[in-house]
Amino acid sequence: MKTMTIAKAINEGLRATLANDSKSFLMGEDIGSLGGVYRVTEGLKAEFGAHRVIDTPLAESGIIGTAIGLALRGYRPICEIQFDGFVFPAFNQITSQLAKIHTRSDGLLSAPVVIRIPYGGGIGSIEHHSESPEALFAHTPGLRIISPSNANDAYWMIQQAVACKDPVIVFEPKRRYWLKGEVDTESAPSDPFKAQVLRAGSDATIVTYGPLVPVALAAANAAQEEGRSVEVIDLRSISPIDFDTVEASVNKTGRLILTHEAPTFGGIGGEIAARISERCFYSLEAPAIRVGGFHMPYPVARVEEHYLPDIDRLLEALDRALAY
Repeated sequence: MKTMTIAKAINEGLRATLANDSKSFLMGEDIGSLGGVYRVTEGLKAEFGAHRVIDTPLAESGIIGTAIGLALRGYRPICEIQFDGFVFPAFNQITSQLAKIHTRSDGLLSAPVVIRIPYGGGIGSIEHHSESPEALFAHTPGLRIISPSNANDAYWMIQQAVACKDPVIVFEPKRRYWLKGEVDTESAPSDPFKAQVLRAGSDATIVTYGPLVPVALAAANAAQEEGRSVEVIDLRSISPIDFDTVEASVNKTGRLILTHEAPTFGGIGGEIAARISERCFYSLEAPAIRVGGFHMPYPVARVEEHYLPDIDRLLEALDRALAY
């Protein structure tokens, strides 16, 4: 076991991938000599060379379009989008081309492109640097979408994403890049698309992913001090979603709280709420409650703490669920 930050774990996972797969390579803005804005790719260009850690022009559409072409020729591109809000020039390439190549070719072609996107708020940044656009991509069939919340998952999930035959978007919680954790570099965890129960409970279930996992666990700890038992599930995969794990938990607890940084309107939480309401109708003791960002553009840094879900908002949702 080694102790690493999430950023370092991704770096080590990319290093292992580049060493083990000669067809893999990195491409993105400032990822080479600079090591990326968050230094996630630091040192990789010096180790593997400029032909495998490629600094690209500031052109997201060009990055993804080039990656699609190289993937069709047998390579495994790993693209970095510098900030979440910068991905939209490439949105057409991702949703119209990358996600549909396999189906459009009747299974003859595959484009195993990995797209790394630092996402979410909490870093005191400026406009277009704190978005949570995961639901926009989850709505598009043909894409796998994952979000690690801890260092061990970060280390292994990036490698599993590259090994996958499907295109994978890895949403990396940027405000958790410096969160440390134990990493087992010898034993890969289970299927990266399977949710994990991080804390067992009996009164309610909190389902979340990525940057809000530590918040959900902290809220569960606070609730425990008040005599309430809360189960916490880390989805890990946003598409596909492991509904079976969520269903089993809700059948036990009878209450469901869903939380993510993205706005609640049209968000991932709404899809889970609808599915679980169908599958657990006779087990639910209260309506599923969503706690997320407000339906507005991400605010300026001085007030972002009022926008992001926190412990108090989760405990208030728990109070409402238990009141039924």
